[in-house]
Amino acid sequence: MTTETRRRLLKAGAMGALAAPFISNAQTARGQTWRVQTTWDAGTTGYRLFEKWCNDFKEKSGGELTIQPFPAKAVAADNNALFEAVKTGVLQGMVPWTLYWAGKIPATVFLSSYPMGPDQPAQWDTLFYGMGMLEMAREIYAKQGMFFVGTIQHDANIIHSKVPITSLAEMRGKKIRLPGGMVSEVFQQFGVSTVALPGSDIFPALEKGTIDAADFVGPAVNYDLGFHQVTKYILMGPPGTMSLYQPVDLMDLTVNMGAWRRLSPRMQAFVEEQVKAYSLTQYVAIQKANVDAMAKFAAAGSQVSRLSNADTERFRVASVPIWFNWARKDADAARVFKLQLDYMKNGVLGYVDDAMLKGQKI
Repeated sequence: MTTETRRRLLKAGAMGALAAPFISNAQTARGQTWRVQTTWDAGTTGYRLFEKWCNDFKEKSGGELTIQPFPAKAVAADNNALFEAVKTGVLQGMVPWTLYWAGKIPATVFLSSYPMGPDQPAQWDTLFYGMGMLEMAREIYAKQGMFFVGTIQHDANIIHSKVPITSLAEMRGKKIRLPGGMVSEVFQQFGVSTVALPGSDIFPALEKGTIDAADFVGPAVNYDLGFHQVTKYILMGPPGTMSLYQPVDLMDLTVNMGAWRRLSPRMQAFVEEQVKAYSLTQYVAIQKANVDAMAKFAAAGSQVSRLSNADTERFRVASVPIWFNWARKDADAARVFKLQLDYMKNGVLGYVDDAMLKGQKI
């Protein structure tokens, strides 16, 4: 075989690995099974999409990798238990909301959108896949004995309330479920009493009146969870903006490092490509479902309010110092935030100028 022939065959093989279903070889034919738990609740639009993606994996991988899906709380009873289950190998993987680990890994507040930061899905894909943030995430998670495979798009977050809230001023004194970390700290600047609850606990808390309002994900999943039955009001950002505080609430696939290393290099590359495909499929399906869900909320009598542009500016003023507080928590957080800050200051985005950052240092 000539050198040129060998090159052509190698090139064709590499292209085929991405374009066609994965075919196992003799060494990997026995296959592996991953148990993967998500933070989507069973019965929701998000879980149905996750379950289908997992169930298709065995056929797509030629039997080399089977993924057994589990909904929220099925194996690990809460978020802390989920993290530890993957770290110790009780579960081989998880598909959580990335920012849930802010208490354990401060940098994760910057691995998903945050108040008044980059607010478009394409910006986050650019940061991860074009500007080196994926490599940063992998280095950070490796310290925990885990491999950050890739980010998964789904939606923005909105607030459902039992009482009318039409402005930041009207939030004062309200008890609102929020995801913690940076998001909660910004809302606390406006007199909100913040509460951390997993998604499955939100409905009963609203029903009992132990909270006045709750943030969760977007309209489709929130309708699946029955929020229209226990709230009458929905609060979003200004027209054209679903959320000021969590406009691109990213998920991810993270796996136990031992499980990841047991895959062949070709299978690792295949899993990475499948995560990218899942990200697009889930995002588009949920956006379409959101359109249908808003009509259902309207039919149920839900009323939508939007924050004003003036409230947007107030939210920004409150958010910027908290960005820097989190960036100073450790070297990893500082490194990730510096990448994003340079991106936001670039004329392509123009989100940030020196006047906004006066007196702030990482």
